[in-house]
Amino acid sequence: MKRLWVNAVPYSKEIAIAALESGAEAVVLPDGHTEKVRQFGKIKTVAKDGDIRPGTDVQFVDIAGKADEDKAATVPDNRIVVLNMLDWTIIPIENLLARRGKNIMVQVENSQQAKLMVEILEKGVDGVVLNTTDVNEIKRCAEIIAGISERTALVTATIMAAKQLGMGDRACLDTCTQMAVGEGMLVGNTASGFFLVHSESIDNPYVASRPFRVNAGAVHAYTLTPGGKTKYLADLKAGDEVMIVDFHGKTQTAYLGRNKIEKRPMILIEAEADNQPISLVLQNAETIRLVNPDGEAVSATTLKPGDKVLAHIEKAGRHFGMKVDETLIER
Repeated sequence: MKRLWVNAVPYSKEIAIAALESGAEAVVLPDGHTEKVRQFGKIKTVAKDGDIRPGTDVQFVDIAGKADEDKAATVPDNRIVVLNMLDWTIIPIENLLARRGKNIMVQVENSQQAKLMVEILEKGVDGVVLNTTDVNEIKRCAEIIAGISERTALVTATIMAAKQLGMGDRACLDTCTQMAVGEGMLVGNTASGFFLVHSESIDNPYVASRPFRVNAGAVHAYTLTPGGKTKYLADLKAGDEVMIVDFHGKTQTAYLGRNKIEKRPMILIEAEADNQPISLVLQNAETIRLVNPDGEAVSATTLKPGDKVLAHIEKAGRHFGMKVDETLIER
């Protein structure tokens, strides 16, 4: 997820409120103004008295030549570096993306520059700091940043078996976002393989559609979340970030409004993708669907050996949800 910070130095109440209302992650403030801005709503502040502290959490670096580029490259990896391009050249940013790779933000003057920065070298910088006195430009920039999404590689999996189980606890993930046909979440029994589980965005004669919901599976399962992390379905709670994925692999971040866990009859789905077995325990109901390679929703209760569905494969193991290179066997 790309970051948007808005510069409100010198202090501007109008700019600070526009940043908050546009969904910016943070506002850059003169020292001593953090509590004043927090009266308007909850937003991170970049200031010595703020949530993100210059010199400790973030370092601003003017870039006018190679020596400045080298200075930016030496900023500790766990600290965000914000580049101020004095002559607005692209090459130093590309070089720093190659040398440093992460925690790079760039100061921009408008939404067009912001779009260029978050897409540069296909990967883009991690975010931008917008310098403007135009409230409408803040809104335009926020829309661009929100529309930039990473892609997750999807592969075709072949169903090997579908086995009826008994009762179990399943998790319905109700988000603050409406999902369309072809969208859902990546969920799996193990951290090495995930199915694209379709949202409940399809009308049927028995139950009204719930396009904000993914009936994701049994509580022990993992779901892939923003930043390449995983979480157990049982651990998810209101306010947590979850990742919505469509059948092209395009992702967006959503926020959980509710995790509804109830006892239901369950079904085990087993498949193979890239010569790797994957599986998932889902609720045994016709409204629970996976997604085929054409982006069509397929009911889990109709799956049979040889059917094709979309999946995602991970090669690394996991430790507390983070990727780790280790020998790991999950069955």
